[in-house]
Amino acid sequence: MKDVQPGRLKVYLGAAPGVGKTYRMLDEARRRALRGADVVVGFAECHGRPHTERMLEGLETVPRARCEYRGGVFPEMDLDAVLERGPGVVVVDELAHTNVPGGDRNAKRWQDVERLLQAGIDVVTAVNIQHLESLKDVVEKITGVPQHETVPDEVVRRADQIELVDMPPDGLRRRMAHGNIYAPEKIDAALANYFRPGNLTALRQLALLWVADRVDEALQTYRAEHAIGGVWETRERVVVALTGGPEGDTLIRRAARIAARSAGGDLLAVHVARSDALAAGVSHASLVRQRRLVEDLGGSYHSVVGDDVATTLVEFARSENATQLVLGTSRRGRLETFLTGLGTGDAVIARSGDIDVHRVTHERAGRGTLLPSRRRTLSTARLIAGPVAGLVLPVLLTLGLAQMRGPLNLTSEALLFLLTVVGVACIGGVVSAVIASLTASLLLNYWFIPPIGQFTLSDPNALLALAVFVVVAAVVAGVVDRSLRLSRRSARAAAEAETMSSLAGSIVRGGQTIPALLERTRETFGMESVELVNKPPEGEGVTVVPAGVEAFLVLRGRALSASERRVLAAFAAHVGSAVERARLAEAAAEVEPVKAADRMRTALLRAVGHDLRTPLAAGWAAVTSLRSRDVEFSAADRDELLATADESMAKLSRLVENLLDLSRLQAGALTLNLRATALEEVLPPALADVPGIEASSLEDIPPVLADPPLLERVIANLVGNAARHTPPGATVLVTASALAGRVELRIVDRGPGLPPTGRDRLFEPFQRLGDTDNTTGLGLGLALSKGLTEAMDGTLTAEDTPGGGLTMVLSLPGAEPIGDERYPAGQSPVSRGRTS
Repeated sequence: MKDVQPGRLKVYLGAAPGVGKTYRMLDEARRRALRGADVVVGFAECHGRPHTERMLEGLETVPRARCEYRGGVFPEMDLDAVLERGPGVVVVDELAHTNVPGGDRNAKRWQDVERLLQAGIDVVTAVNIQHLESLKDVVEKITGVPQHETVPDEVVRRADQIELVDMPPDGLRRRMAHGNIYAPEKIDAALANYFRPGNLTALRQLALLWVADRVDEALQTYRAEHAIGGVWETRERVVVALTGGPEGDTLIRRAARIAARSAGGDLLAVHVARSDALAAGVSHASLVRQRRLVEDLGGSYHSVVGDDVATTLVEFARSENATQLVLGTSRRGRLETFLTGLGTGDAVIARSGDIDVHRVTHERAGRGTLLPSRRRTLSTARLIAGPVAGLVLPVLLTLGLAQMRGPLNLTSEALLFLLTVVGVACIGGVVSAVIASLTASLLLNYWFIPPIGQFTLSDPNALLALAVFVVVAAVVAGVVDRSLRLSRRSARAAAEAETMSSLAGSIVRGGQTIPALLERTRETFGMESVELVNKPPEGEGVTVVPAGVEAFLVLRGRALSASERRVLAAFAAHVGSAVERARLAEAAAEVEPVKAADRMRTALLRAVGHDLRTPLAAGWAAVTSLRSRDVEFSAADRDELLATADESMAKLSRLVENLLDLSRLQAGALTLNLRATALEEVLPPALADVPGIEASSLEDIPPVLADPPLLERVIANLVGNAARHTPPGATVLVTASALAGRVELRIVDRGPGLPPTGRDRLFEPFQRLGDTDNTTGLGLGLALSKGLTEAMDGTLTAEDTPGGGLTMVLSLPGAEPIGDERYPAGQSPVSRGRTS
């Protein structure tokens, strides 16, 4: 069978409801159809907007499937019909929509879209920014409206094209005021709540930044595929180099100001853990503090290993497509600069190319460092300079001593030659020291040991002097070489410890997930890719390190040295521990429901001990008294005893019914009959048994999608709870409003309110927050109300009442007539409903 080429996905991303993404999507469908493409409309939600509905004219539309669910009939996209039709392009609106449960249907519409793409069909779809999973909490915090339907960000990121549909807040509010988005009765509420200018501006910025990140990812992929190393200044990225010195705070704040000059600028702080002597003297405590400062300013911290600091900094900046690099001016003094040459900053400037380099002055500039030596290894220059110095320096010393032959004796002259040999040994090592010792011995023998002007090699003293010079030079050179090796090992160990300390700090703070640890490993060792696999692959250019039980870290890229492999093994151990922690977290999550059930059972037994016994005892006592033949009761007494028994049995029945309903909710076995329900139908009976309730007018409130008996029960529980906490003389207020396809019912009391510590436990079973005695029931009312509300795709939240008290907000989806061929107010009929 021939492989099917996957279809292409285009997403119209709306910055807010009503910006026109469906209109733009249908406009593209018409243009494609005019060009000869085979285009059909799988699903388009016009929300009753005439301009959008006219865009459907002339386009082939696949009839919708009518799905039955809990006594209702709802239209859905007919996925099977679209697949059977097999068009070239299909239009599918409302990407985040939740499908009606039942049969073999997918849970979400984005899963339907993936089926279409797998079948080789191109898809044009639309979704609003508030429905992206990563932004759900942010949008709710901004608008105060919870988002029940979301789509994973990765689904949208994988799209071949993403087109942002945007509109200035004032223009969108004018469109709303003209009636082009919502019905007239909903306009005022929408403008005063969700469509406030601040909300729309924030949503617009979220959309722009999200799309900018997606464009940046595509650009980075393109640059990597085409091996483009130059900087493309599409976005300001400021890299600040940190040494752990006291000037770091100044550099970070300066770099943050530079990044903040352009919207969306990135701040990256990098520290090079070096394997030469420059790694010594670094304040790791300062680096930890500076890392926190970078993160507080919204930047990211990176630690890389490199011997050549300037080259490593420039390579890191290029790999991140940085546009600017911030360095501090050198802390070395003039003498140190004269002795060691140009510093790291000058080398970075020479190699930066098209990256702008900022040299920032600070109070430590020019005051010197703890270690003046810039290098401890024998570089190529020193290997060349050593032998040259071994030949030249003794000659220059001879010329100088020849002019001072009178004041100095032979001992002083020999010591000066010995000092020269030691100096040459420090510069060039053993070979240079041997050359210098031979040159110095011959010159000393010829010019300063009598008879002057000729070699006296036959003299035992001359031979001894030559031997002493050679031995001293060899010993000094050996000591220098050993100290250099120890210095390199110590500095490398310090660099490795610094890198591991930075990694461990991230893990301890909980800021590193497994993907983040893999990316950190790739970045630290400069590899092309890092993967965590169960079975190690075979092949060249692959480094494999065990990372726990049946887990291996696979790195592709350059060959690693032995010291780097040691650090890599430690990284792998951290990754392995992270994997193990993830497994333990999954196991703990599986145990948590059992623990919760045990806590529930314990609380139930405590509560039942009193609350079920009290009405049972009262009813039993009344019935026993009536059955007694020892006492003759009057008619009034008999009626009172019968009333007591009836009231006790009714209370007992309600308690048992609440317990059974709560258990059905937790088991997912509660049967619901959702239908369009007017609040006028359920509110009066719910308020009948509670005096002192003030309810607002419900004339303009649309019906909700709910189970009427359960909704009446929820309202009765909430109103009864509010009345119980409202002081005498005060009334409980019940108001209703409609907004964005949902209806909100608010039950406002003027009681003592709720302390902040009790907010988290408000909806837990068997809680009596604020009750002063144990005669008010099992504490099931709010827990049961919340469970029933969520079963009807609603939400129940608590807010503080201005001026004191508590407001319970009951939010339910609005309902439209089924014959209108639309979902309830543009929403899915079921988002979190429970199956029977």
